[in-house]
Amino acid sequence: MTHAYSARIALVGDRSPHVRSHHQVPRVLDRLREREGLDLDVYWVRTDEVDAMEAFDGIWVLPGSPYRSEAGALSAIRTARERGIPFLGTCGGFQHAMLEYARNVCGATGVQHAENAPDADDLLIVPLACSLDGHEATVEVRPGTLAGRLLGAERSTERYHCSYGLDPARQSLLEDHGLVFSAYDADGAPRVAELPEHPFFLVTLFQPELSGDGTRPHPFIQAFAHAAAGRAQMVETGRGVIPAST
Repeated sequence: MTHAYSARIALVGDRSPHVRSHHQVPRVLDRLREREGLDLDVYWVRTDEVDAMEAFDGIWVLPGSPYRSEAGALSAIRTARERGIPFLGTCGGFQHAMLEYARNVCGATGVQHAENAPDADDLLIVPLACSLDGHEATVEVRPGTLAGRLLGAERSTERYHCSYGLDPARQSLLEDHGLVFSAYDADGAPRVAELPEHPFFLVTLFQPELSGDGTRPHPFIQAFAHAAAGRAQMVETGRGVIPAST
C-alpha cells in the first residue's frame, strides 16, 4: 500500500561513524520505502539542537549515549509522549525514556542515569550486572501487549549493544504510573516498555535496527514507520491528532 503523505521522522542522536546503529537505521528506513511504499522524510537531530519537535510525525531516539545533551534527549521524548507523536526509543532511547517518565510523570525529579552521573545518590538507570555490549539474547514477550501483537510470538532473539538498564527496584514506580513492561529477559529484567494509551510509544533496551541483515525491517520499526505515516495523513487531511494523556 502506498501512502500519499510524507512523514517527517526525527532521528534524535549524535551521529557518529563509530555507532553501528547510526549506519544501519537509514538503510532500514530505505528498505521500508522500497518494500511498503512509505514516503519517509528523515532528519537527523543532534541532542544539543532539539527544537520544535512537535513538527515531526515520528521521533526515534537512537543509541549512542552518553548524549551531547541529556536535556535535549529528554525534551524530545517528552514532546512525543505529551503530543501523541509516534515514538521509538532503542538502547539509550529506552534508558532516557525511563528517566523522562520517572521525572515528569512519577514525580521522581531527582533520579539520574549512572552513565551521566555515576556518583548520584538516586540512580534510576544503573550498570547491568553483565554487560550486553555486542550480545544476542532471548526476550519473553507478554501476550496482549503492543510488543506481543507486533512480534506475533512469545519469544524473540534480539541484539544488544548496551551496558546500562533500569534498576529493578524502581520498576514498580513506573508501572504504578501507567508504563507497561511488555518483554523481559530470561532473568525477568525488563527489556521493552510501552504506553497503551499513546498512539504509538515503544522503547527497547535491545536494538531492533540491527535485526537480521536489514532487508526485512524489524516489526517494531515497521510499525513505528506506519504510525508516523498515519499521523502525517491525519495532519495533512485536517483531522488533527488527539494528544495522549500526560
